[in-house]
Amino acid sequence: MPYPWGFMSNETLGARVRFSPVILAGGSGTRFWPRSRRARAKQVLALQGERTMIQQTLERLQPVAEMSDVWVITNALLRDVIQAQLPEISVEKVLAEPCARNTAPACALAAFLLERTEPDTVLGVFPSDHVVANPARFAEVMQAAIKLAAAGENIVVLGVQPTRPETGYGYIEQGSMLAADEPIVAHRVKRFREKPDAHTAERFLAAGNFVWNGGIFVWSARTLANAVREHIPEMAGPLEAIAAAYGTSEFEAVFAKEYAECENISVDYAILERRSAKGEKRSNIFCLPADFGWNDLGSWSSLHEHLGQTPQDNVMDGETTGLFAIQSKGNYVYAPGKTVALLGVDGLVVVETPDALLITTSARSQDVSKLVRAIHESGREDLI
Repeated sequence: MPYPWGFMSNETLGARVRFSPVILAGGSGTRFWPRSRRARAKQVLALQGERTMIQQTLERLQPVAEMSDVWVITNALLRDVIQAQLPEISVEKVLAEPCARNTAPACALAAFLLERTEPDTVLGVFPSDHVVANPARFAEVMQAAIKLAAAGENIVVLGVQPTRPETGYGYIEQGSMLAADEPIVAHRVKRFREKPDAHTAERFLAAGNFVWNGGIFVWSARTLANAVREHIPEMAGPLEAIAAAYGTSEFEAVFAKEYAECENISVDYAILERRSAKGEKRSNIFCLPADFGWNDLGSWSSLHEHLGQTPQDNVMDGETTGLFAIQSKGNYVYAPGKTVALLGVDGLVVVETPDALLITTSARSQDVSKLVRAIHESGREDLI
């Protein structure tokens, strides 16, 4: 079976398709505490190299999108620093959510804004805090995703080939394969699966047709807006009101009032899971491989894994004066300006900032948000 865009020439399709990336850049700055804070979430930190996570996100989109077509959805605490880090993006397209409402309203907001004037525009939804090792391959996959999304009422998701029975990611169950002779093979999506327990994750890995949900989605503005009307109709009215007010003096007031009426729900659960329930032949959801060295850097241990050659490596991050390690392995240390000595310890995470020191293990680094919650409950707002 050929791809749905096979009846069109690439030149014709490319000439009439406009691509508008939507970068999701909210967040509360908990997973990389104490380096990250509410007003300094991980996407505005340089966790790898000199460029921040959101700057790297924008850079890899440049081959497939005009900078004038990029939107950023963030919050009031991060808006100014993001505008400073991304001067290429117009101020009018950096929108600060008046309240946190998860990914469904954030994704749909740009769709309703663009549907009013350019409903055929293809939207790509991109988290601002992921790592891509091969930007050239990323651009190739995105070109294929854009063409597939533009060819009909199609929803395109990217799936990461799992390397371990991970319980921290959602999964996509892939169904029938489309044209095998295409340079990038697509599969129909059978269903989306929530984060599994360890036994289920083992089963997914053994099955071979499950991939991690990479959190990157591509669809036309019309397709997404109509999906909202179908699956979460109570959200359509507020978003239409916000879109109608965009560019007017009433926008901020309408945005604050109507956005608060939107349900706090993820796009995966609100739209993708419900759409996939129609069956793989009727849902028009397709999965392309995110085979470009994807990592979501979701914890200190994942950053350690990304920076080290093996899990046993000791990683000294940041501008440090030295690391001495004796009978120690698998440790991650961030302590700018200091020499750190490790003796007989394995699997530690040590992170020092001017006002805080975190010491945990790699195995527990996913739980740093629990620490931040405890700090909040203690009244130490200055630390979060």
